[in-house]
Amino acid sequence: MTIFIPYLDEEVIEQDAYDLLAEYARSARVRIAPPIPIEDIVEKHLKLLLEFDDTHRLFGIPRVPESAPDILGAMFFDSARVVIDESLDPDVNPAKEGRYRFTLAHEGGGHWRLHREIFTANSEQSTLVNDPVMPAVVCRSSQSKERVEWQADYYASCLLMPSHLLFDAWRKRFGTYDPFIFDPLKHTSMAHRRLSNGPHLIGNFMKEIFQPDCDSYFDQIAKQFAQIFRVSTLAMRIRLEKLELLISEDPNQQILDDGV
Repeated sequence: MTIFIPYLDEEVIEQDAYDLLAEYARSARVRIAPPIPIEDIVEKHLKLLLEFDDTHRLFGIPRVPESAPDILGAMFFDSARVVIDESLDPDVNPAKEGRYRFTLAHEGGGHWRLHREIFTANSEQSTLVNDPVMPAVVCRSSQSKERVEWQADYYASCLLMPSHLLFDAWRKRFGTYDPFIFDPLKHTSMAHRRLSNGPHLIGNFMKEIFQPDCDSYFDQIAKQFAQIFRVSTLAMRIRLEKLELLISEDPNQQILDDGV
């Protein structure tokens, strides 16, 4: 059966992610800095069990040969357990570390914090919640636009890339909080503010490095910060655009998929 997932303001989701970081910082007596210690938060603070498995085999859903897994993870509320597809195991596939960390934050952060009470409080869902085989939430990349999945994705984004830490990293890298603005009419990547520590336009600095293409330009900038926060370039780019640190005036710019 389908459970109704209520609408949540982005501010509510972001605040809960920040609350979780603050709770962890107090309990572990640490200062939060990038990269966010998502494994410690999920396993040591939230006390969730983390497992890797072949999720398609586990849930009896065929995997398309030579393609990325459609089922990235699953949340078992009754047993406080997160299962992530074995293809994302960073010890086996280091190139997937960003995707793994985001999936862990999506499951152990987003679903556990936002949706646990909704699923466990629904008496008609008890056959799923209490079944040791079936999870309450199976997360498929093909369903990323559904409300329950979007909320968990946004939570993961806020948890792994907190705005205050990202703005601090931006200023440390470029000496300003001003955004980069891509203006195709000027045939180059431009920012309309000067660096606070030098006479050159940010746009002139970036022009020496990147081609005047919005997508490749934004990806190259996002990649720098993705390495600091240990997330994928796509996840970082979406977050930077959401925070309006990357702004495009190009009407032909590719619209990004939120499934990161």
